Amino acid sequence: MTSEVDYWPLTDGQKNLQKITRDFSEKEIRPWVKEIDEEARFPKEIYDKMANIGLFGITMPERWKGLGKDTVSYALVMEELSWGYASVSDQCGLVELVGALLSELGTEDQKERFLPPLLQAHKRCSFALTEPGAGSDLGSVITRAKKTPEGYVLNGSKAFIHNGPVCDFALVLARSQEGSMGNRGLSIFIVESTLPGFSRGKKEIKLGQRGSQLSDLVFQDCLLSPDTLLGKEGDGFKNMMIVLEKGRIAIAALSVGITRAALEESLNYTKAHEYSGQPIAKLQAVQWKLADMAVDIFAARAMILHAASLKDKGIPAATHASMAKLFASEMAVKHTSIALQLFGHSGNIKDYPVERLYRDSRVTKIYEGTSEVQHIVISRNLIERGLMP
Repeated sequence: MTSEVDYWPLTDGQKNLQKITRDFSEKEIRPWVKEIDEEARFPKEIYDKMANIGLFGITMPERWKGLGKDTVSYALVMEELSWGYASVSDQCGLVELVGALLSELGTEDQKERFLPPLLQAHKRCSFALTEPGAGSDLGSVITRAKKTPEGYVLNGSKAFIHNGPVCDFALVLARSQEGSMGNRGLSIFIVESTLPGFSRGKKEIKLGQRGSQLSDLVFQDCLLSPDTLLGKEGDGFKNMMIVLEKGRIAIAALSVGITRAALEESLNYTKAHEYSGQPIAKLQAVQWKLADMAVDIFAARAMILHAASLKDKGIPAATHASMAKLFASEMAVKHTSIALQLFGHSGNIKDYPVERLYRDSRVTKIYEGTSEVQHIVISRNLIERGLMP
């Protein structure tokens, strides 16, 4: 389905990047999605091609091999990649968030060592925050980096880590200050997978987005040198806020891409299949469902572009990013379910993409902050700041 590219208030550069990404999804991602999903494999060949045309590090400085674009451009790329396959979009988002933290907090040596190979797909990263007892509440993190004269000793484990089975390094949030509690005393460390004491759990078997690899990461007496600390010690939680808005905008855009693909599949199917001698698409009950999908996609995209524009102008966008993420993820789950229903028994068969789109959508209500967390963020700002949409 062709999006209304020429009607959104985008710059020529943004429209061009959107078209490049859509063409890439059409030619280089979509033909391989069924195979990648069934094998649950890491599609390195796709990521190498993405790096070659600059689709990693959308907002990273050109000096470090990024594109130097804005948040609106990043959201456009995330939607188009997700229209191809959400797992690929998710990888783009992961690289963007890790790259942003390195770019904002890293020393010149850290940037030189990790950013160019990351954005050129020569190194694979992970973002290691979640623990078995610390998901939405990062103040419950118990992974510990004990300070020593030589640096730090890292012990603990992280759960459900994207790229865990394949990462070359991970940004690890750990408690570095003795006796600290809650959000205080946390720090971020760059931990390379070649370090003694670094190990991985089994690759998880996932419901959807099966091209995104997940596993636990385990640290047992990992010796970290002082130059592995990213940013100021004890500011880990505060520093994570650097990427919070961008991450939620990105998952909202990813959700729109999934839903757009579901609408496209639904239109094609209902126009081609008949009931009582006429196309299913001629039935009013079906037409209303298709219309609702289109309305919600349009509304979600508008919310995303608004939040992204606020961020690009330096205006706090936390509430609007949460609104966009909440609405878009809930919409994706709702409408992929409806799309599957429109297909009838065919929708339950792997030969049709809506079965995968339904599975791929479900996690959008969980990662980058659950829907419940988004409700908390939005209501807290309404109550405490009087901030209205």
